[in-house]
Amino acid sequence: MHIDILTLFPEMFQGVFNQSILKRAADKGAFSYQTVNFRDYTTNKHQKVDDYPYGGGAGLVLTPQPIFDAIDDIRTPQNNKPRVVLMCPQGETFTQKKAEELAKEEHLIFICGHYEGYDERIRQELITDEISIGDYVLTGGELGAMVVTDSVVRLLPGVLGNEQSAPEDSFSSGLLEHPHYTRPAEFRGHQVPEILMSGNHAKIEEWRHYESLKRTFLRRPDLLEQRELTKQEKAWIDEWQNS
Repeated sequence: MHIDILTLFPEMFQGVFNQSILKRAADKGAFSYQTVNFRDYTTNKHQKVDDYPYGGGAGLVLTPQPIFDAIDDIRTPQNNKPRVVLMCPQGETFTQKKAEELAKEEHLIFICGHYEGYDERIRQELITDEISIGDYVLTGGELGAMVVTDSVVRLLPGVLGNEQSAPEDSFSSGLLEHPHYTRPAEFRGHQVPEILMSGNHAKIEEWRHYESLKRTFLRRPDLLEQRELTKQEKAWIDEWQNS
């Protein structure tokens, strides 16, 4: 996978992309990326990429020319139809399902805005996806693009050390993840559940499923509305509701 990020602040990405799993993924060749300062593409003699909105109003709006030209330059004959993602508070809320969808692509382009918004023609002509990372407003799209990139890249083959890690993540199965424990078996009077040290893998999996469902029931019951519950899951939920 290759990722291009259009931003006025490319230096913001250096710390995030040069650390931890993202750095290892790039070093291993699982993905490549470049940050593109679309100010470099403006034909405005003052290097401006924004202007006042037609019809009046507060703030400045990103002009279409630099972003159109940047994307024209990024597109290649081999892949002239990349997914172009606009980071925008008006977009669909980002989910694990969306991350899994984007992880199947060969080429992603993220556009990070600033100021009051984008010229609507950018949205109409260039964009395949609009994504928001939550119902709040940031000063720009860079942090959102970092979040989405991290979420997508970790799903690429070979990125995580344990290939089972991603499928077992919260939301991947439709449930929140079960509790985890490690050594020591006793810490400040708190014990690791005996079942996890029993060696009975079938019972351990049942315990993990039970705890995962219970955590979802208590913390995110809305997720269960989309789930086709098994007979056993219904029995567990009845138990918690009546307790």
